Amino acid sequence: MAAFLVVLDVDSTLIENEVIELLADEAGAGQRVAEITFRAMNGELDFEHSLRERVAALEGLPAPAIEAVRSRVTVTRGVPELIAGVHAAGGRVAVVSGGFHEVIDPIAAQLGLDGWRANRLEIVEGVLTGGLIPPIIDAAAKADALKEWAADAGIPLSRTLAVGDGANDLPMMAVCGLAVGFDAKAPVRDLAHVLLDERDLSMLLPLMGLLR
Repeated sequence: MAAFLVVLDVDSTLIENEVIELLADEAGAGQRVAEITFRAMNGELDFEHSLRERVAALEGLPAPAIEAVRSRVTVTRGVPELIAGVHAAGGRVAVVSGGFHEVIDPIAAQLGLDGWRANRLEIVEGVLTGGLIPPIIDAAAKADALKEWAADAGIPLSRTLAVGDGANDLPMMAVCGLAVGFDAKAPVRDLAHVLLDERDLSMLLPLMGLLR
């Protein structure tokens, strides 16, 4: 049985980037998609609807562009230290994302995460169709993932910590023991238990009573 569970958002939390915006840059739709992302993360748009609208802008993008985007992703400062510290204390670290397995999988494996969940892009004959393969990882699915991982590991929700920055993180932050807004947008700043504005995720360790 693990001692506790840390679940992080991915885009602009585990990593410094918004992957959908990097993909949209490759498709020539960067500015339009960035504007939709901004409104969605501030709670102005329904997340699933906005996700489908943004992914639709990727229609016709060659699949090798995903690898080009992956090479541009930067892991946020302090992530390796956070994972090492949590593991040393008998905890688990997982991520759940409205982003995409195609980019997250190798990053998560390299970091040694205990679990990860994300959306999947639909690719037919080497080209993105502009669609997604169900199930859709929306705000509710993020909360479900946290609860599922905690139950599987025998961890009470009171010993879970959720870290995120946007409105679609609020449901998982509502069910966890400690909700941390990481360089967070307005809706999260109003509801998180703790705000962490320095972009260094190792600073979560003292919050959990662990040495940095």
